[in-house]
Amino acid sequence: MKSKKTVIGGALLLCVAAALLSICLGSVKLTLNQLYSALLAGPQGTAGFIFWYSRLPRTAACLLSGAALAVSGAVIQIVLHNRLASPSIIGVNAGAGLAVTVCCALGALSGWAIAGAAFAGAMGAMLLVVYVGQKTGASRTTVILAGVAVNAILNALSEAVTTLIPEVAMMSVDFRAGGFASVSHTRLLPAGVLILAAMTALLLMHNELDVLALGEDTAKSLGLPVKRMRTVFLVLAALLAGAAVSFAGLLGFVGLIVPHAMRKLTGSDSQYLLPVCALGGAGFVTLCDTVSRVVFAPYELPVGILMSVIGGPMFLMMLLKRKGGHAHA
Repeated sequence: MKSKKTVIGGALLLCVAAALLSICLGSVKLTLNQLYSALLAGPQGTAGFIFWYSRLPRTAACLLSGAALAVSGAVIQIVLHNRLASPSIIGVNAGAGLAVTVCCALGALSGWAIAGAAFAGAMGAMLLVVYVGQKTGASRTTVILAGVAVNAILNALSEAVTTLIPEVAMMSVDFRAGGFASVSHTRLLPAGVLILAAMTALLLMHNELDVLALGEDTAKSLGLPVKRMRTVFLVLAALLAGAAVSFAGLLGFVGLIVPHAMRKLTGSDSQYLLPVCALGGAGFVTLCDTVSRVVFAPYELPVGILMSVIGGPMFLMMLLKRKGGHAHA
């Protein structure tokens, strides 16, 4: 137990370091003294303006989206008993993306409307994949393939909307690639409230999640209402993914590679796995965003592209290692 708490402490320190780098580095560098002054004086002067209106909301968006997608991926993997499942692979992110695109096309641009639409789209996509898996008696590998098919269909529908309505296409360029260049308080605040609420609920129900991970028959024998709890966990996972997508766009592979890496450090105990996934995902996305801003300056590479370059090969390695995903979560 001491070593697991040490892992959580180390992940927290790395997450804080990534956040400080994100705030201090950029086209204009901020020193720690300038950062301290900006915290005390508010948005006054160049450093204060950059901190409060650019770096702080962007860093907060990185931290929230990374934590949400990583925890969502961990929960989906446990509930579906498949370590190759993640929000981006089984169509959850694509469902949220389609809903946000339609929301923008209808002119509903408020933060709560977009966050709500993203959650509804993510939930719809997840329920569709689960329904197909249950009705066909599909294996774990087939469920992933069904998710890939749903993902392709939903992305195609999003492209159709942006093609037919050019104004939406202009608004969603960053959204489709995934990034934080245009993140705003109006989108971040509602989504942040939903993410923190869902994260708290999952942490409080970590025992039920561990029982569900034992398998349906074992969970029933221990008195767990399996169908109800499975639905609750899928709703919370969809809420996390949808809220993150509403302001971060279609970031891929966070919900796949972070839980996979963190599980090696903490094991499958949800009491430790979920917090470490949250911290690891937050730090990973924040660090990737900082690299995409600093390394390619004066250009800014959308962080979703960098994360796909990292995540794609890792997914292939996992696929080869797991021989198609037959291992349990």
